[in-house]
Amino acid sequence: MKPVLSPTCCLFLVIVSSWVGFPESSCAQLVVSGNENKLDASGGDPRVVPNPPPDTLTILDFANFPPAITHITNIANSVIGPPSNVAVHPNGRMALVASSIRIPSSTATNWVPDNRIYILDLKQRPPQIVGEVASGLQPSGMSFTSDGRKVLVANRAEGTISVFAVDGFELKQIQSIKVCEPADHVSDVAIAPDGNLALASIKVGGYVAALRFDGREFVAAKRKISVSGQPYRILITPDGSLGLVAGLGIGKGIDVDQMSIIDLRGREPRTIDHVPLGTVPESIELSPDGRLLAAVVMDGSSLAPGDPLRTEKAHLVILERKGITFLRRQRLEIPPIPSGVVFTGDGRYLVVQCSSTRELLVFEVHGSRVQATGTRIRVPGMPASIRAGPKQ
Repeated sequence: MKPVLSPTCCLFLVIVSSWVGFPESSCAQLVVSGNENKLDASGGDPRVVPNPPPDTLTILDFANFPPAITHITNIANSVIGPPSNVAVHPNGRMALVASSIRIPSSTATNWVPDNRIYILDLKQRPPQIVGEVASGLQPSGMSFTSDGRKVLVANRAEGTISVFAVDGFELKQIQSIKVCEPADHVSDVAIAPDGNLALASIKVGGYVAALRFDGREFVAAKRKISVSGQPYRILITPDGSLGLVAGLGIGKGIDVDQMSIIDLRGREPRTIDHVPLGTVPESIELSPDGRLLAAVVMDGSSLAPGDPLRTEKAHLVILERKGITFLRRQRLEIPPIPSGVVFTGDGRYLVVQCSSTRELLVFEVHGSRVQATGTRIRVPGMPASIRAGPKQ
């Protein structure tokens, strides 16, 4: 099947969009992809692109297949940080997009932390930015509570978690919790379904921090949870029983890295298992029912050109939950340097971001396996972050 392209354009406010049939259906199944243009990560370490075009968003609606596509430009986002620096509200109406870093001048060759979070109304035709809020330095992974009344943001360059109260499209910061030193890089945060526990991945520090909600505010626990490698993308299963965190290892080699499984059923969270995934798992994501887990692994494709260990392929790994662990079911070859992966809200499709080819790959879910649909969607930028809305 050929890629689905968006030929029409319209201008509104400061946003330019390519808009193809964004439907009025109340059964929208939305996926939001952040695409960055100011940094290029295809040659190993990210480098600043001279005179880049603006960053963009791509919004897919899987109400029908192939999905309807909307491209929106001039919304800053970044490949720096986990692919969870986009978040979708549980009601599917609002998305948040973190501007984690900025280029300080037109002649700069490096980036500095930013602190902006954009608020996007997904129900407008086409979707529009309706506000922004300041977080801590370098907002990275973000997660809403299941009731949508709060959102937690990991501020990577500050060592803090910001807690925002959510009222419609208004966000108000009500807490800033120090969880580590800035150099330790708090990268992502996940929240249990009951809203009483959050887990934060401390990448360079090499551990997971727990935060408890005492009825008034979140309080960081003193104990550090031991996990494998440099923990990055972190999840909590829909039943609240397990925390899952992918370890990046040193992030440069071809050694197999693994996911740590944290048991959340006792008085204190504790790591109980490790599951091999592949080399440098950039992201992991659960299906809506928590039965399947998808991981995208670099497998040497993110190494610098000329490195004897560099490869020109990466992999999508599919695992199935069995009790309190996960078993591998598939390992599929995909283009180099994948970034994010996400299931649609109804669990029928899986979308993989391929940064090197600037496209989104769509897979169909069949039981405990996935199958390529042949749909490869070109996006205006290097896809870097991704999140799905709920089933509607």
